[in-house]
Amino acid sequence: MAVRGNNLDTVRRHNLSTVVGLVHRSGGLSRSRLTALTGLNRSTVAALVAELVELGLAVEELPEGTRTVGRPSPLVRPHKDAVAFAVNPEVDAITVGVVGLDAVVRSHVRREVDAAPTPEEAVRITAGLVSELRSELPDRAVILGLGAAVPGLVRSSDGCVRLAPHLGWEDVPFSAMLAEATQLPCWAGNDASLGAVAERNFGAGDGVSDLVYLNGGASGIGGGMIVGGELLGGVGGFAGEFGHTRVAGAAVPGATLEDEVNRARLLEVLNVPAVDSDQLEQAVLSALDDDAVAEIDRQVDMLSTALRNTINILNPALVVLGGFLGALYDARTDEMTRLVGLQTLGPAFEDVAIARAALGDEILLIGAAELVFGSVLDDPAGIVNAVPQHPVE
Repeated sequence: MAVRGNNLDTVRRHNLSTVVGLVHRSGGLSRSRLTALTGLNRSTVAALVAELVELGLAVEELPEGTRTVGRPSPLVRPHKDAVAFAVNPEVDAITVGVVGLDAVVRSHVRREVDAAPTPEEAVRITAGLVSELRSELPDRAVILGLGAAVPGLVRSSDGCVRLAPHLGWEDVPFSAMLAEATQLPCWAGNDASLGAVAERNFGAGDGVSDLVYLNGGASGIGGGMIVGGELLGGVGGFAGEFGHTRVAGAAVPGATLEDEVNRARLLEVLNVPAVDSDQLEQAVLSALDDDAVAEIDRQVDMLSTALRNTINILNPALVVLGGFLGALYDARTDEMTRLVGLQTLGPAFEDVAIARAALGDEILLIGAAELVFGSVLDDPAGIVNAVPQHPVE
């Protein structure tokens, strides 16, 4: 909600933040709707929108097909050329993308690696891909920074990767290294937590204040939790490591969820040679081989047990499954729902829905970009000094 007060500059910057936040998360609103939502008068909203347009963060346009009497209220949309770079380093590839302030992935490049990259290798590859993608941007583009979605424990205060076991990283100042290599403002966070934010703002969790997101990828299973509309990060930003919890019924005592619900196992039993999400999904959905069917059923059973614990502890309105977990859910929707219902306390199960991530393979890039956009939403006027290399025309 917008504010009023005596310190005009503070009030203006706060109201500017409120307006650009509404525009960003909605994808576009009429100026009259912004007036209603903020409680400000029309002239103030018009001035704030004009400032956002001047900063290169928004555009105004007349709505199409308007037949109402009188002058229609202009639509205010995020500027498509206000962008952030996003990177997701994994054990098998490094993906870098360009994400617009409207949460649309403009382009991306996936660079496969033979082995888990060292931090230095990840930074070098990322910087090269950023340079490549940057050369394709129009001169008028406003580059807001770079966000990294890392499969590991990332300290929220400074973007230091305290531990990424699958990558073999420990106490890596990743955001600082990226900033030095790219000369851009950089942020880093846990990949699944950022996926939760992305789904909450733009995907299956739109409008949901309490959700859990579980991501299944090459580096195992991670999770993120939105509680009361806010990301639950814990004291250091390390909350949500569902993959490292032990599961009952595992063949090996002490095995964790990501040991038992595992992409590599699926690839092996399905005989899928390449790590391609669409190919893996089709193989899961069409599996007929007895061993493959048995492995899919076993993983669904283990995942359902983990969801039971999650729902009983957190009582979310929605559980979102991303990565290969989404493929398992699509292949066994009825069975997974039945198993979760059998294992979950009745009232908690009545409150929850299970859904596949709506943002697909782009979810982590969109989530990483939200790290960048978050700073812009907090203080839009501050970007004037942040991106001098791309002045707004």
